[in-house]
Amino acid sequence: MQRLAVVVRSLYPNGLAVVALALAVGASFPVRASEVLAREHNCLNCHHVDRKKIGPGFKQVAERYAKQKDAAPKLAEKIIRGGAGAWGAVAMPSNPVSNEEALVLARWVLATK
Repeated sequence: MQRLAVVVRSLYPNGLAVVALALAVGASFPVRASEVLAREHNCLNCHHVDRKKIGPGFKQVAERYAKQKDAAPKLAEKIIRGGAGAWGAVAMPSNPVSNEEALVLARWVLATK
């Protein structure tokens, strides 16, 4: 996941507190939100959040995986490798995302329920 780099020049002789705060804020917020990542990787060409398009809506996916403890890694794997048959005849192609991006996308999809 890409993170925002923060450069701080302090007017205070000991600007460590300001730098520490800036680093904490920068380290805790990803630069790209999950919806932006989904758009960037064309997920929304085939999926809507709340209804079927070519593939299932993200809410439908979240409902199917809701009771599975390992849902996020399992869904991330499907995002990376693609698949066929789970939602009908149309296959989902593999996606050129990193493991970390796939996991972010999977967690976002699972949160749409």
